Amino acid sequence: MNPTAIFKALADDTRRQMIEMLRERNHSAGEFAAVFNMSKPSITNHLNILHGANLVYREKKGQYVIYSLNMTLLQEAMLWLQKMSKGDEQ
Repeated sequence: MNPTAIFKALADDTRRQMIEMLRERNHSAGEFAAVFNMSKPSITNHLNILHGANLVYREKKGQYVIYSLNMTLLQEAMLWLQKMSKGDEQ
């Protein structure tokens, strides 16, 4: 787990909204583009940052790339934050 990459990825409101959408179900980049008022290259950039932080998985299905949430990493990050809030050492 790379906390710096995770916090950088989650620092952006758009990426947090994408994470929330992925909690409900998997999405393609095109589905995100239909929701957010931004260009497809901008959507791809946000998804690449989430993927680079290992917060999302991506899988090629035909001509689409489907994104899904990496719940394991989110749970690890939450446990790490809880540990830090208690003042325990890493």
